[in-house]
Amino acid sequence: MDFTLEQIAKRIKQAKSVAIFTHMRPDGDALGSALALKSALDFFKTPTQVCVESEIPSNLTFIPGMDMVQKKPKGEFDLLILVDCSDEQRLGYLADSFYLAKRKKIDTINIDHHVSNTHFAKYNYVKTCSSNCMHIATLISYMGVPLDKKTAEYLALGLLTDSGNFSHDDVTEETFMLGAQLVKAGADISYLNYMLFKRQPKERAALFAKTMSGMRYYHDNRFAVIVVTKANMEACGADHGMTEGFVDFPLNIDGVEVAASLLEMKKGQYKISLRSKTSVNVNQIAGVYGGGGHVRAAGCMLFGDVEEVLDRLSYTVSQYLE
Repeated sequence: MDFTLEQIAKRIKQAKSVAIFTHMRPDGDALGSALALKSALDFFKTPTQVCVESEIPSNLTFIPGMDMVQKKPKGEFDLLILVDCSDEQRLGYLADSFYLAKRKKIDTINIDHHVSNTHFAKYNYVKTCSSNCMHIATLISYMGVPLDKKTAEYLALGLLTDSGNFSHDDVTEETFMLGAQLVKAGADISYLNYMLFKRQPKERAALFAKTMSGMRYYHDNRFAVIVVTKANMEACGADHGMTEGFVDFPLNIDGVEVAASLLEMKKGQYKISLRSKTSVNVNQIAGVYGGGGHVRAAGCMLFGDVEEVLDRLSYTVSQYLE
């Protein structure tokens, strides 16, 4: 059932202990949403734990508080909150804890901004916008918690990463208004911008060069693809977190309407990141393979030999380019 953020705020304030889950392979919006909400609950001294299946991406480890994130919940909690997660399968193995909570009649809350969200919790608030941290900021205000520098920077982490540093076509007046509020509360936007979008170790630079040199084009150059292989990552001494933002480079090439990054997770398994400029709904493309996300940014997982994966993906994209 769908609820307002004001109603959800009242339910959260009644909780005696809380677990916050977000999606596997988390990005800045996922972790920013979770940690900002935990920071707000700390104001009430409510015991709260943040859990995510995967390791923290290396490009986000500079954010204070990432060491608080756990792989699984410890002990009991009487409220489970899912943030920036479109369905329970995106939780990875934490989906088992979600199902157990439902069987134990523990209330579950789903706060998300993905168009592909399945409204899978007891309390749902789902509305598309630039960043899920926009919802969390509103929720925190309804909870009556003053915005301090730490919470503002968690919210800014999500706002900057999911809005593409205020560049995506879903950025609105409200996006900029929240940014201004976060700066007023003490968020160092200049520092975050540098750390998230400009600073990079030489290992990432080497991997970027290797990856982009092998870029492929399809369908009259309207579809561009990069493949990030485990062999190249190992050769460069890079990791998965260093590939954040790679998919944006081919999208910026003249004539390209859709870009895809194939990140090799293990032999025969590829994490697909999709982006589009103006006309193609990549959420629908990802949905063909059980994934989802946003109209202009989405993802899925594909299995098989890389050439087979490229053939399947290229064919699917061609149907939407028409």
